[in-house]
Amino acid sequence: MSTPDSNAILAGRVVEAIRSVIGTAPAALHEPRFNGNEWIYLKECLDSTFVSSVGKFVDRFESDLAAFTGARHAVAVVNGTAALHIAFMLAGVEPDDEVLVPALTFAATANAVAYCRAHPHFVDSTARNLGVDAEKLRNYLQENTEQRLGCCINRHSGRVIRALVPMHTFGHPGDLDALLAVSRDFNITLVEDAAESLGSYYHGRHTGTFGRMGTLSFNGNKTITTGGGGAILTNDSELARRAKHLTTTAKLPHAWEYRHDEIAYNYRLPNLNAALGCAQLEQLPDMLAAKRELFLRYKDAFKNVSGLRLVEEPANCVSNYWLQTIELAERDATLRDCLLTATNEQKVMTRPVWTLMSELPHFDSEPRMDLSCVEDLAQRLINIPSSPHLVAATS
Repeated sequence: MSTPDSNAILAGRVVEAIRSVIGTAPAALHEPRFNGNEWIYLKECLDSTFVSSVGKFVDRFESDLAAFTGARHAVAVVNGTAALHIAFMLAGVEPDDEVLVPALTFAATANAVAYCRAHPHFVDSTARNLGVDAEKLRNYLQENTEQRLGCCINRHSGRVIRALVPMHTFGHPGDLDALLAVSRDFNITLVEDAAESLGSYYHGRHTGTFGRMGTLSFNGNKTITTGGGGAILTNDSELARRAKHLTTTAKLPHAWEYRHDEIAYNYRLPNLNAALGCAQLEQLPDMLAAKRELFLRYKDAFKNVSGLRLVEEPANCVSNYWLQTIELAERDATLRDCLLTATNEQKVMTRPVWTLMSELPHFDSEPRMDLSCVEDLAQRLINIPSSPHLVAATS
């Protein structure tokens, strides 16, 4: 049982371990660095005057993303939330449907379901990889759903469960083989939320390329950034065409006329942002190597600190280690807030995981399975400074 004195001792050891890796300077959780061709490409973009929705950098960024991830198509959009919204629409999510969403995720995942006037149906995660617990989900669906006309029906609400959206938490790949089997066996479309996992691989294949579609985010705190931005990945050429059409206001090609053939969205990624993204993608391999080195240094620093573990990539997977994460032992769960206070007071930015989606008041009435694992985990996870430049700064 922890005491105030023991809490202070462990907090001191954690701060000391982090400082031994990152040095004495203040450290943000994850911040971008622009050490490549960013200024050159941005100037080229400005000089061309094509800074908005038309310009060569959007096409190049999409092509480079597809090449890096191995997806046949990448459609760049204004942010990861927009990518999810369109992906759900293309997956057939309709008003009053349900979408299986991990309770442990960023708000965008559940919000995008609500944009479709559908219902997020919250599911549990596993401590093994912090992603959706496929075995527990299978058992839950067996007990609570039935098949009608090729659709998975929630017996309690009577609604169609249309999609499953696993999120690769902090860059660690989820259990994709098992989740794909669940989606196949229950006639549920799989859409990957790979917002955090650019550069992560499941059994040698890039995340975001397993489901019908996958989505990425390039927010300022992601592994690479376009300032704001996102993308839809798919191997289906028709889905990619539809995604591009729906995210560019459904404008029909013409030299000067503006004709639109359906209600659509202005989710285009500006050329200016894409220019930034092209330069960032060029540096991605070095960033990923630096983040892996940072993980290894943290692992060494924490090896003699009892009462916690550093979260590692799952077996047969490669994680981008977007956010380095420590998990407190169950007996030390009450120490979380003490650690958060101690580190932030010393200008070492740390944070707890997001408030669980199932605990947000606007999702109070939405369906959910037993969430006991993730409710426990949420009290014991802490993200610590994860910027790739921290390695270079301390070398």
